[in-house]
Amino acid sequence: MNDIPYRSALVIGAGTGISASVTRLLRAADIPVVVAARNIDKLAPLVKQTGAIALPVDATDAAQVEQLFAETEARIGAPEIVVYNASGRVRGPIADLDPAEVEHAVAVSALGAFYAVQQAARRMVPAGKGAILLTGATAGVKGFALSAPFAMGKFALRGLAQSAARELAPKGIHVAHVVIDGGVRAEHRADPPDRPDSTLDPDAIAQSYIDLLRQHRSAWSWELEVRPWVENF
Repeated sequence: MNDIPYRSALVIGAGTGISASVTRLLRAADIPVVVAARNIDKLAPLVKQTGAIALPVDATDAAQVEQLFAETEARIGAPEIVVYNASGRVRGPIADLDPAEVEHAVAVSALGAFYAVQQAARRMVPAGKGAILLTGATAGVKGFALSAPFAMGKFALRGLAQSAARELAPKGIHVAHVVIDGGVRAEHRADPPDRPDSTLDPDAIAQSYIDLLRQHRSAWSWELEVRPWVENF
């Protein structure tokens, strides 16, 4: 039985990790899903496996995000679940960073999330229902050396989530920020034999997202941290 109280979903910044796992679980619950990314060619296997609809978007472009929501609404109805999973990374010493690259990285992590939350709110507020899940990171809680742009974007994302939760929760919209505190397992990053489950299993992360969606409004979480059992914090 599907006990997720939402009928449609849009996943922005989709790829082969967390967002793919979330998509599979939502589709298993018979919820139609649109997956969006700058390059949708990489989503072909996920689309074939799940029946999700892939649409292109540059999340840093407000007009493209607005068009994405309009097309999503035309395809599956106004999204009642919006997952923002896009982020930008630029590494290096602060003195050497290219300002244009930093601007773009912060735009992907933070401004794109704002555009998505704004479009979601315009549809969810009149309906009095919806869920917005924002994928954060350790960098949104503590900034690491040589990673200032990522920290800037993720700190801004966390602030957006907290502000949006306080504004939108009383209007029936569940906003939650998920801190991914550790490395996410992938084909190119397997756990070493002597440290099993030392990275986050994307399927396990996705299950936490689904658990958030199932929360009763009398006990909503605005923030959730997930980390491997051996991760320092």
